[in-house]
Amino acid sequence: MAVWSDLTNDVLEYITSFLTFPDRCRFGAVCKNWRFVSKSRRYPPIPQLPWLVLEEENETRKRKFYSLSDAKHYSIEIPELHGRYICGSSHGWLFAVDIKITGILINPFTREFFELPPFPPFCKDVDVNTLIEKVPSDYIEGPRDYTFEEMQTIIVSKAILSHDPKERSYFTAMIMFGQKNTPAFWRPGDACWTVVGGQQGSSYDIIYFKENFYVLSPGNVLYVVDFEPKPKLRVVGPQMVQSDVPEEYLVDFNGNLLLIERFCGLGGRNVITNGFNVIEPNLEENILYEWYDIDGYALFMGRNSSIYVNASHFPKCKKNGIYFTHITESMDACHDFGVYDMADEKISKFYSFEVFPPPVILPVWLTPNPW
Repeated sequence: MAVWSDLTNDVLEYITSFLTFPDRCRFGAVCKNWRFVSKSRRYPPIPQLPWLVLEEENETRKRKFYSLSDAKHYSIEIPELHGRYICGSSHGWLFAVDIKITGILINPFTREFFELPPFPPFCKDVDVNTLIEKVPSDYIEGPRDYTFEEMQTIIVSKAILSHDPKERSYFTAMIMFGQKNTPAFWRPGDACWTVVGGQQGSSYDIIYFKENFYVLSPGNVLYVVDFEPKPKLRVVGPQMVQSDVPEEYLVDFNGNLLLIERFCGLGGRNVITNGFNVIEPNLEENILYEWYDIDGYALFMGRNSSIYVNASHFPKCKKNGIYFTHITESMDACHDFGVYDMADEKISKFYSFEVFPPPVILPVWLTPNPW
């Protein structure tokens, strides 16, 4: 039998490409050389199941994660995330908002990050010591004024990236903010966010698909973002059926743009998820197709860029399953997440642990991207 310590780095690098992220971290803890090898990007790593980004632990201030592949929790010290609210994930990066209504874009495992300007409508640096105590209620929907602690958790509903910043230095970050989920974008070097005009009503979701950003609005109206000469939304695609569902998502699935509708029903005092519908709006043919399965794959829905994996590669992953995270629309705010089986149209649990309220923190899906 070969002595492992005698294996050359190129062989070790090839071996590590088959390891899951937790196992790769354990591999790197053996010695200095193996730690160096574990960070190699010479060979593309195997696909990874996404992790859930959970709450910050009160005592240690470590950020808590849940790995679906080995059904374990990991608490990781990430000082840059202390006191910040996670409002989105994309390409393995997290968007996090702090009390100053500013944010960072960070890779939690490499600790690389970008400072983001204050979110709209705050167009300049905010001094938390001189802030007014309240924010006008006409900016965020509700019968009362909001404190900046509350604004931290509701000002941005979703944030995504056009590209992985590790792969492409010139990228675009897009958010949906405020009462109407208005789209705005930022690029490295910009001093502030640029609001996209032309919105009719509010927005449900946003996606980067085939070199364009698309925005979904009520009535299933699909827009594309035109950046030149002035950023604005333009209606595209077929006329879709008016839907009366509380939540809709746009998904890039194997090069297909899908619309995922989430249906709800009463569960005690709460409104909870009881099913999904999958539609493909063909932008070239102006035709709608309904899907009854997703070819053995699994989708992961929530406040993250669309994620899909081949479930046959992961024994613990449900084929034709839609994994979702949400917060119920009710007086008793609580978590509503599970996995929907498109074959038998039933929902089961994939996470049986308590998620800490209050405040209710929405878990976010994140695909580890440390290499």
